[in-house]
Amino acid sequence: MPQKIGFVGVGRMGSNMVRRLKDCGYEIAAVYDANSSAAQALAQELSCPVVSELKEVTRLSEVIFTVVTGDKAMKQIFKGGLLNRARGRLFINCATLTPNAHIWAEARAHKSGAQTLEACMASSITQARQGSLYLMCGGKPEVYERAKPILEKLSASMRYIGLAGTAAQVKALVNMVMNINTAGLAEGLGLGHALGLDLTMLREVFSQTGANSQVLKTDGEDMQNREHACFFSSAHAAKDSGIALKLSKALGLNLPLAAATKRQYERMVAQGFGELDKSGIAELTFKDRAAR
Repeated sequence: MPQKIGFVGVGRMGSNMVRRLKDCGYEIAAVYDANSSAAQALAQELSCPVVSELKEVTRLSEVIFTVVTGDKAMKQIFKGGLLNRARGRLFINCATLTPNAHIWAEARAHKSGAQTLEACMASSITQARQGSLYLMCGGKPEVYERAKPILEKLSASMRYIGLAGTAAQVKALVNMVMNINTAGLAEGLGLGHALGLDLTMLREVFSQTGANSQVLKTDGEDMQNREHACFFSSAHAAKDSGIALKLSKALGLNLPLAAATKRQYERMVAQGFGELDKSGIAELTFKDRAAR
């Protein structure tokens, strides 16, 4: 029988993961979010229970997904009741956290008789809804095998990276490079615009040369048309670039491109554009745009 699933964090990504698992026949036993109205709206849509206490998610569920904003939120929920009577439960942590936070979560859960797996996502909202996420997993191999049947319903591709913290390291590098590529594309298109070039033509040339990238496919047209509906926010881009930079600092490495990109996204946040999609970084580089 499908296991009972609980969710902590039902924002853009979490809510669509819940919808997907519901469609796949899993019983959604409980949803919880610090934004209670978001949890209530999703619960009403899917006719599933909404709870106001974290310990209730654990009581009602066998497998609990956590999709929270960062290390601080992760520690708050684990200390705030989620591990209450958690023996035998499996916690699948999908948030972009520092590697140390995942290691901490695994140790904390182990003391409670529970298991954890990090399932870092390198995809966006549409893929969460369709069940075509790219997942990078870290934790004990036997826990990965336990989680695999559920994660297969959410992913088109899934990779076991290694022990706790290793998937988070890879995710930090993925997002660091993605953010650098996004900032570079914004500058290329911004300069092309200032030169009076046809940006549709320029994007086509980029796509057929060494300037091609996955970011060009996902963000190029949006940058040109100033369409920045949020799939991955500029605020999250700033945070995730910061995770990679902390890793590099601990190893004595200098990453000037990553540092410059983080500063650009921090400018977005400072100017009130943190909830724009990461493509919104183009607002800083096009000559006639207000954020510049």
